[in-house]
Amino acid sequence: MDSSLKDNILSGLTVALALVPEAIAFSFVAGVEPLIGLYTAFIIGIITSIFGGRPGMISGATGAIAVVVVELVISNGIEYLFAAAILMGILQILAGVLKLGKFIRLVPHTVMIGFVNGLAMVIFISQFEQFKVGHEWITGSELYIMIGLILLTMVIIKFFPKITKAVPSTLVAIIAVTLLVKFMNINTKTVGDLASISGGLPKFHIPNVPFGLDLIMTILPYSVVMAIIGLIESLMTMSLIDDTTGTRGHGNKECIGQGFANVVCGLFGGMGGCAMIGQSMLNIQSGGKRRASGITAALSLLAFILFGSELISMIPISALVGIMFIVVIGTFEWSSLFMLNKIPKSDALVILVVSVVTVFTNLAVSVAIGIILSALVFAWNKGKKITSTTTIEEDGVKVYILDGPLFFGSAKNFLDLFNVNDDPDKVIIDFLNSHVHDHSAIEAINSLTSKYLSNGKDIHLRHLSPECRELLRNAEEIVNVNILEDPNYHVATDSLA
Repeated sequence: MDSSLKDNILSGLTVALALVPEAIAFSFVAGVEPLIGLYTAFIIGIITSIFGGRPGMISGATGAIAVVVVELVISNGIEYLFAAAILMGILQILAGVLKLGKFIRLVPHTVMIGFVNGLAMVIFISQFEQFKVGHEWITGSELYIMIGLILLTMVIIKFFPKITKAVPSTLVAIIAVTLLVKFMNINTKTVGDLASISGGLPKFHIPNVPFGLDLIMTILPYSVVMAIIGLIESLMTMSLIDDTTGTRGHGNKECIGQGFANVVCGLFGGMGGCAMIGQSMLNIQSGGKRRASGITAALSLLAFILFGSELISMIPISALVGIMFIVVIGTFEWSSLFMLNKIPKSDALVILVVSVVTVFTNLAVSVAIGIILSALVFAWNKGKKITSTTTIEEDGVKVYILDGPLFFGSAKNFLDLFNVNDDPDKVIIDFLNSHVHDHSAIEAINSLTSKYLSNGKDIHLRHLSPECRELLRNAEEIVNVNILEDPNYHVATDSLA
């Protein structure tokens, strides 16, 4: 690692300061007390920093989870939330044990770009909630002061590293703006205006719910969605940090670490959480690339709750908003704006769709749509590539020599290659340069051979895999396979599972 212990400790302290308003805000979203969000940030943060699969990644209470659980809290009460967090953690541990973390590799790069851009916009938009008092937008001098302090924060973060890099510029900005507001008695919104963060240590608490099948049926839908969203956001954030730092995290280990953290979280009165892309990028940009940074952030947050609530309450919200605006600028893939007209239109569409869906729904939905859209584009492009050349042998037999993959995306194009009515009485289809990939392809072959048979024509399939031969209906009558020349590949079907 190219960062010192001092860098990681100072970065962790900076992140902890930024975690406070985020945890409080997400508590409000979930409909729970602010201390629950703060305890969640501490528990999730400390455990994932020690046991997770990605040093430098920050986890805690997140908006993605808060949005899911609010309905459960309203309809069943907070104790059911604690139980749902425990089940969420168990599901995530199972995902890690079953090594499902590797499936993050299935996410195309275009989806990653859309994810990053969408989350950058989500972080940006979410900061405007701080420009309100209740449901009313601030105006006049209060607004101008807040904008000025935000700009001052951003200027310090941008230019302080030119003076020295011994201390994270984000931490310097927080201290400088806080002192300016304090000594000049500037009237502006502070952390203390959001809620009190004073409290004791989180206490062990078994959820007070009636254990049984009814409980499982109630919390299972929420826990499944929480687990999926948590893992997707965590693994996507991990991939982003991997790209940023040139290192590689361990997805399955992260699944287990996140799961363990959420189980403990539910047993100590927490709401469940996952990786936080904004705070993670803030940590990396501030030099926090080791586990020490996440541990420091979590312990500092606990110290704020126990001893430093009065000091933290003085921090202007504008300083924290300025920090997050810098994170947005650093997170957004600005180069993607200039390459949209240089890449295939299908890739540009995926980037735009994922970005927009991330803003208006949630991460799990956007990533799922992005993967599906990318898969459909891939299938469409591959489906167009199946072709055939024809030859007439000396005995008048017509031979179709296929070239390209045969699967659900190319099945229709495959059928269009043949002219059953005009073909001679004997036809051979040669699969030497074509692979049969799925059951849709097998059905297409069977449909085609049935058409030839119904027209009284003799058809043979050459160089067809043994697996496909076994599955074809009427195989013994229509298949003439040269076993010695058959390519040895397998068709993904239930009979081979």
